[in-house]
Amino acid sequence: MSTYETILQRRTIRKFKQAAIPDQILEKFVNAARVSPSAGNLQPLEYVVVRNVELLEAVFKHLKWAAYTAPEGTPKENEKPAAYIIILANNSIGSTNVPYDLGAAAMSILLTAWEDGMGGCWIRACDKKGLKKLLGVSEAFDVDSVIALGYRDEAPVMEENDTDVKYYKDKKGVLHVPKKSTRTVTHWDQF
Repeated sequence: MSTYETILQRRTIRKFKQAAIPDQILEKFVNAARVSPSAGNLQPLEYVVVRNVELLEAVFKHLKWAAYTAPEGTPKENEKPAAYIIILANNSIGSTNVPYDLGAAAMSILLTAWEDGMGGCWIRACDKKGLKKLLGVSEAFDVDSVIALGYRDEAPVMEENDTDVKYYKDKKGVLHVPKKSTRTVTHWDQF
């Protein structure tokens, strides 16, 4: 599968099979994030990988899931993630470009997971102070994002929709994700 095909197929996953992800695969995801573009090559990001069963549950309690489909969008007991990668930003580096680095790193993790038959959910709606304390994160770092990961147990579908951005579940429980059409968001030569 090409990178472009992976990008087109990848959707956010919130239902996971209950199977552990090998450490070497999780390390591969962090490595993909580590080598992602970094403004000025300052590399302000670090990562906490969580796969311990008790800690997985503790992290889960600090997360907010799928506002448009709540509470149905929150993973049930037998659908929860098998791992998390928490993305940290080093405050001492002081780059104003950290949000861009974060976006590139998160997408690298998500695309690599998809190619490996897994899925993920990039979560910024979380109790960052609580996670920082739970994980013993140094004061020099901020918790920015959580990437929930696991083997996919749902198959969301994308549909073109230029007027509505709200994702929804149909009567069969399939998640539909609207995306604006290419013709709507593309301007050739000038706006």
